[in-house]
Amino acid sequence: MFFYHKLVDTTVKKMKSHAANFITISNMSFGGAAIMATLHEYYSYSVLFIFIAALLDRYDGKVARALGQVSELGKQLDSMSDIISFGVAPALLMYEVVLVDFGFVGMMMAVLFIVCGAMRLARFNISEANGYFTGLPITAAGTFLTLTYFAAYTFHPAFYLFLFPILAFLMISTFTLKKV
Repeated sequence: MFFYHKLVDTTVKKMKSHAANFITISNMSFGGAAIMATLHEYYSYSVLFIFIAALLDRYDGKVARALGQVSELGKQLDSMSDIISFGVAPALLMYEVVLVDFGFVGMMMAVLFIVCGAMRLARFNISEANGYFTGLPITAAGTFLTLTYFAAYTFHPAFYLFLFPILAFLMISTFTLKKV
Protein backbone atom coordinates (compact mmCIF):
# COMPACT_ATOMS: atom_id res chain seq x y z
CA MET A 1 0.00 0.00 0.00
CA PHE A 2 2.86 2.39 0.86
CA PHE A 3 4.34 1.78 -2.60
CA TYR A 4 1.15 3.02 -4.33
CA HIS A 5 0.93 6.07 -2.11
CA LYS A 6 4.54 6.99 -2.95
CA LEU A 7 3.93 6.32 -6.67
CA VAL A 8 0.86 8.60 -6.70
CA ASP A 9 2.71 11.27 -4.71
CA THR A 10 5.64 11.18 -7.15
CA THR A 11 3.31 11.30 -10.16
CA VAL A 12 1.42 14.32 -8.77
CA LYS A 13 4.70 16.14 -8.08
CA LYS A 14 5.90 15.48 -11.65
CA MET A 15 2.60 16.70 -13.08
CA LYS A 16 2.83 19.87 -10.99
CA SER A 17 6.38 20.51 -12.10
CA HIS A 18 5.46 20.23 -15.78
CA ALA A 19 2.02 21.93 -15.81
CA ALA A 20 3.26 25.45 -16.59
CA ASN A 21 5.75 24.20 -19.19
CA PHE A 22 2.94 22.22 -20.85
CA ILE A 23 0.91 25.45 -21.13
CA THR A 24 3.95 27.26 -22.55
CA ILE A 25 4.58 24.49 -25.10
CA SER A 26 0.89 24.65 -26.05
CA ASN A 27 1.33 28.41 -26.59
CA MET A 28 4.33 27.69 -28.82
CA SER A 29 2.38 25.03 -30.71
CA PHE A 30 -0.42 27.46 -31.50
CA GLY A 31 2.19 30.00 -32.65
CA GLY A 32 3.67 27.38 -34.96
CA ALA A 33 0.19 26.46 -36.20
CA ALA A 34 -0.46 30.16 -36.89
CA ILE A 35 2.68 30.29 -39.04
CA MET A 36 1.61 27.18 -40.95
CA ALA A 37 -1.91 28.57 -41.44
CA THR A 38 -0.45 31.80 -42.83
CA LEU A 39 1.78 29.89 -45.22
CA HIS A 40 -1.31 28.11 -46.54
CA GLU A 41 -3.28 31.37 -46.73
CA TYR A 42 -5.69 30.43 -43.92
CA TYR A 43 -5.37 33.86 -42.37
CA SER A 44 -8.46 33.66 -40.17
CA TYR A 45 -7.14 30.49 -38.57
CA SER A 46 -3.79 32.16 -38.06
CA VAL A 47 -5.48 35.01 -36.18
CA LEU A 48 -7.42 32.53 -34.06
CA PHE A 49 -4.29 30.54 -33.22
CA ILE A 50 -2.38 33.68 -32.20
CA PHE A 51 -5.24 34.71 -29.90
CA ILE A 52 -5.32 31.23 -28.33
CA ALA A 53 -1.55 31.48 -27.82
CA ALA A 54 -2.09 34.85 -26.09
CA LEU A 55 -4.65 33.27 -23.76
CA LEU A 56 -2.27 30.45 -22.90
CA ASP A 57 0.60 32.91 -22.41
CA ARG A 58 -1.51 34.79 -19.88
CA TYR A 59 -1.74 31.72 -17.66
CA ASP A 60 1.58 29.84 -17.88
CA GLY A 61 3.33 32.15 -15.43
CA LYS A 62 0.32 32.27 -13.12
CA VAL A 63 0.18 28.48 -13.00
CA ALA A 64 3.94 28.26 -12.34
CA ARG A 65 3.69 30.74 -9.45
CA ALA A 66 0.55 29.13 -8.02
CA LEU A 67 2.20 25.69 -8.01
CA GLY A 68 5.53 27.03 -6.76
CA GLN A 69 7.26 25.81 -9.92
CA VAL A 70 8.91 28.98 -11.24
CA SER A 71 12.18 28.05 -12.93
CA GLU A 72 14.86 29.49 -15.18
CA LEU A 73 13.97 26.82 -17.75
CA GLY A 74 10.35 27.98 -17.71
CA LYS A 75 11.40 31.62 -18.19
CA GLN A 76 13.60 30.75 -21.18
CA LEU A 77 10.97 28.44 -22.69
CA ASP A 78 8.37 31.20 -22.33
CA SER A 79 10.58 33.62 -24.26
CA MET A 80 11.20 31.12 -27.05
CA SER A 81 7.46 30.58 -27.23
CA ASP A 82 6.77 34.33 -27.29
CA ILE A 83 9.12 35.02 -30.19
CA ILE A 84 7.27 32.40 -32.25
CA SER A 85 3.70 33.23 -31.19
CA PHE A 86 3.96 37.03 -30.91
CA GLY A 87 6.96 37.87 -33.07
CA VAL A 88 7.19 35.61 -36.11
CA ALA A 89 3.51 34.58 -36.40
CA PRO A 90 1.96 38.10 -36.35
CA ALA A 91 4.75 39.60 -38.49
CA LEU A 92 4.40 36.88 -41.13
CA LEU A 93 0.60 37.10 -41.06
CA MET A 94 0.47 40.85 -41.59
CA TYR A 95 3.35 40.73 -44.07
CA GLU A 96 1.37 38.29 -46.20
CA VAL A 97 -1.89 40.25 -45.81
CA VAL A 98 -0.65 43.82 -46.39
CA LEU A 99 3.11 44.22 -46.78
CA VAL A 100 3.96 41.66 -49.45
CA ASP A 101 3.25 44.19 -52.21
CA PHE A 102 5.93 46.51 -50.80
CA GLY A 103 8.63 43.98 -51.70
CA PHE A 104 11.95 44.40 -49.90
CA VAL A 105 10.71 47.31 -47.75
CA GLY A 106 7.73 45.26 -46.57
CA MET A 107 9.99 42.35 -45.77
CA MET A 108 12.34 44.59 -43.80
CA MET A 109 9.43 45.93 -41.71
CA ALA A 110 8.44 42.39 -40.74
CA VAL A 111 12.05 41.46 -39.94
CA LEU A 112 12.49 44.64 -37.87
CA PHE A 113 9.44 43.70 -35.79
CA ILE A 114 10.81 40.19 -35.16
CA VAL A 115 14.33 41.42 -34.31
CA CYS A 116 13.08 44.07 -31.88
CA GLY A 117 10.80 41.51 -30.28
CA ALA A 118 13.75 39.16 -29.78
CA MET A 119 15.83 42.00 -28.29
CA ARG A 120 12.96 42.86 -25.94
CA LEU A 121 12.73 39.25 -24.76
CA ALA A 122 16.50 38.96 -24.30
CA ARG A 123 16.53 42.14 -22.19
CA PHE A 124 13.64 40.81 -20.12
CA ASN A 125 15.45 37.51 -19.50
CA ILE A 126 18.55 39.17 -18.07
CA SER A 127 16.74 41.74 -15.94
CA GLU A 128 15.61 41.37 -12.35
CA ALA A 129 11.87 41.17 -11.67
CA ASN A 130 10.77 44.51 -10.22
CA GLY A 131 7.04 44.67 -10.94
CA TYR A 132 7.49 46.70 -14.14
CA PHE A 133 7.93 45.96 -17.82
CA THR A 134 10.58 47.94 -19.67
CA GLY A 135 9.29 48.62 -23.16
CA LEU A 136 6.13 47.23 -24.72
CA PRO A 137 5.89 43.48 -24.08
CA ILE A 138 6.09 41.42 -27.26
CA THR A 139 2.84 39.71 -26.30
CA ALA A 140 1.02 43.05 -26.39
CA ALA A 141 2.75 44.19 -29.59
CA GLY A 142 2.09 40.92 -31.42
CA THR A 143 -1.50 40.66 -30.25
CA PHE A 144 -2.18 44.28 -31.25
CA LEU A 145 -0.60 43.73 -34.67
CA THR A 146 -2.76 40.63 -35.11
CA LEU A 147 -5.86 42.55 -34.04
CA THR A 148 -5.29 45.01 -36.90
CA TYR A 149 -5.98 42.12 -39.28
CA PHE A 150 -9.67 42.91 -38.83
CA ALA A 151 -9.11 46.42 -40.20
CA ALA A 152 -6.44 45.55 -42.76
CA TYR A 153 -8.70 46.33 -45.68
CA THR A 154 -9.91 49.56 -44.05
CA PHE A 155 -6.44 51.06 -43.65
CA HIS A 156 -4.24 51.92 -46.58
CA PRO A 157 -1.44 49.32 -46.77
CA ALA A 158 1.13 52.12 -46.26
CA PHE A 159 -0.27 52.48 -42.71
CA TYR A 160 1.60 49.28 -41.85
CA LEU A 161 4.89 50.79 -43.02
CA PHE A 162 4.49 53.04 -39.98
CA LEU A 163 2.81 50.62 -37.58
CA PHE A 164 5.48 47.90 -37.79
CA PRO A 165 8.42 50.18 -36.85
CA ILE A 166 6.40 52.03 -34.20
CA LEU A 167 5.56 48.75 -32.44
CA ALA A 168 9.13 47.52 -32.94
CA PHE A 169 10.68 50.61 -31.35
CA LEU A 170 8.14 50.61 -28.51
CA MET A 171 9.30 47.08 -27.65
CA ILE A 172 12.94 48.13 -27.32
CA SER A 173 12.25 51.52 -25.74
CA THR A 174 13.03 52.17 -22.08
CA PHE A 175 9.66 53.39 -20.81
CA THR A 176 8.18 51.35 -17.97
CA LEU A 177 4.75 49.80 -17.50
CA LYS A 178 3.42 48.37 -14.25
CA LYS A 179 2.77 44.64 -14.54
CA VAL A 180 -0.89 43.70 -14.27
